[in-house]
Amino acid sequence: MLYFSVPLGKLVRRVSRLRGGGSALPGLVVEKVDPGFMQRTLSTLPLGVAVVSGTNGKTTTTKMVVELLESQGLKVFTNRTGSNFTRGVAAALLGDVDWRGRLDADIAVLELDEAHAVHFVNRVPPRYSLLLNVLRDQLDRFGEIDKTAQLLQHIASKTTGTVVLNREDPRVARIADTLDGPEVRYFGLDDSLLSTFPNDDDLRAGPGSPAPALPAKPHADVVLRRVGTDDADFEYDGATVTTGMKLRGVYNIFNAAAALVLARCIAGNGAAPTDHGGLLKALSEVAPAFGRGESLVVDGLPLDLVLVKNPSGFRLGLKSFPAGGYATMVAINDNYADGRDMSWLWDVEFDSLREGGVDQLSGSRAYDMALRLQYDEVAIGAVNPEIAPALAAFIQGAKDKPKRIFCTYTAMLAIRRELSKITTVEVVS
Repeated sequence: MLYFSVPLGKLVRRVSRLRGGGSALPGLVVEKVDPGFMQRTLSTLPLGVAVVSGTNGKTTTTKMVVELLESQGLKVFTNRTGSNFTRGVAAALLGDVDWRGRLDADIAVLELDEAHAVHFVNRVPPRYSLLLNVLRDQLDRFGEIDKTAQLLQHIASKTTGTVVLNREDPRVARIADTLDGPEVRYFGLDDSLLSTFPNDDDLRAGPGSPAPALPAKPHADVVLRRVGTDDADFEYDGATVTTGMKLRGVYNIFNAAAALVLARCIAGNGAAPTDHGGLLKALSEVAPAFGRGESLVVDGLPLDLVLVKNPSGFRLGLKSFPAGGYATMVAINDNYADGRDMSWLWDVEFDSLREGGVDQLSGSRAYDMALRLQYDEVAIGAVNPEIAPALAAFIQGAKDKPKRIFCTYTAMLAIRRELSKITTVEVVS
């Protein structure tokens, strides 16, 4: 055992934070000097490891599962920054372990990028996995979505206990047919909500396309029956329950059904009986994960950050956070964490922005976004690829209006850094 690896990693973590560096750097260092650190640390947890993966919704779903389990009295380790590569997990561990590398937790609930999850589960087989969806995303990294489905299938195959699948996504649901060993559970939708949460095939189908013949749906442990303005109905154990929801965004509400299934599976294997009322109360109090519908206050008015990174995410973001009454900014980067291929912008319909227009466009691909909006006849106030001055101009130019910023991942991080200079921004570490 390399006893110096943890002190070294903690030192790098402290220096990196002082310099405003990335959250994953300390993990990269400790992985190089002590490749067994992550496996050795996580193998000590009484309830093992749960992996959450899929194209959209990983960060918020992971946050929900963590808070649901904490409501049951469990100590949960998680990678809160959303740095979902293996080095991000290692970096998060460095923040929680003591100087000897010991982790005080009952279970780890980890958000993992689909491709990096494959490497993780080869080293640390999870006891639980939750697979959310397969949608076109970062084609430069993943290629077509059948490749992404294969990555998720590999995660499921390495799971030793329970795999939770999205019943409404055919590529995810079919993973069950390949498994021999893990228990399979499902989360699902009421038929009336299927059009609200289209799968990738639905998104690509042309108007009037015939509906494909589908096999009979398996039973789902939790079904989302209704989505209200600030509440939702879930059906499980033969009854329908209504709970308030602080989360905004219809996609987050569907993922709440997924979180309920996984949390109920894990809590049911704990030492104490599951407190179902406590689960629902905790679910009603979950706030959005940072940048995922997060609402800040600038000049006494709300400023919402809405993460967008692929066609389905941008479409649902526009649907969940309509532009009416808000000043709008869009910031699009094409760094590695965002995906380098920006062709996906042409698969999003921006008609909903036409009435109010977009006040500011920014990010490294601001002019690509400007061209795309021009085709949908959306008026643009200004274009500035540099995020800091564009954000300042946006805030100054819309002083008396609530504001909304649609942004890719690295643009969101840059915007949060700038906003932290003028308002309270949660520090996520």
